[in-house]
Amino acid sequence: MLKGSKVGLRARHEDDIPILRTELYDDVVNGSRAEGGPWRPITPGSKDPRLVVDDTNQGSVPFSVVELEGGTLVGTATLWGIDNHNRSAHIGLGLRPSARGKGYGTDVVAVLCHYGFVVRGLQRLQIETLADNTAMLRSAERNGFVREGVLRSSAWVLGEFLDEVLLGLLVQDWKPGARP
Repeated sequence: MLKGSKVGLRARHEDDIPILRTELYDDVVNGSRAEGGPWRPITPGSKDPRLVVDDTNQGSVPFSVVELEGGTLVGTATLWGIDNHNRSAHIGLGLRPSARGKGYGTDVVAVLCHYGFVVRGLQRLQIETLADNTAMLRSAERNGFVREGVLRSSAWVLGEFLDEVLLGLLVQDWKPGARP
């Protein structure tokens, strides 16, 4: 397990899947805002890659996020789009509604930075998020990510186009706070 100050990132367990499906992916609004395409329901028992980990996929490393104190499942975190040639990857996370607003997102980003830069030896990490996702923007910027641009009207979400913000962090600019 990778540990931050509040959360740990561990492998996905089978009993995580029904909780994540119900609280993150069955929610049309949350799912529509988190995915790059239209929301669609996930059939119970399906091998949907948002829930079921494919250990053969070398381009993505999904984690379940748990509280260090007590081990309660609080969400998901992923290092995705891993490009070993250019030594870059993207960061994504999703927190259960009951876990939001507690500083877990900032800690998850810190742990993913440690994993990407120290464990994987990457040079650059990137985050794309909706411009009104203040929690993610705050979590990224607290970890040293810099706003590199705005993708105007690039995301179709529930009947309207929204802007996305592109943030990046280079290993030489990273200042590890809560070392996992």
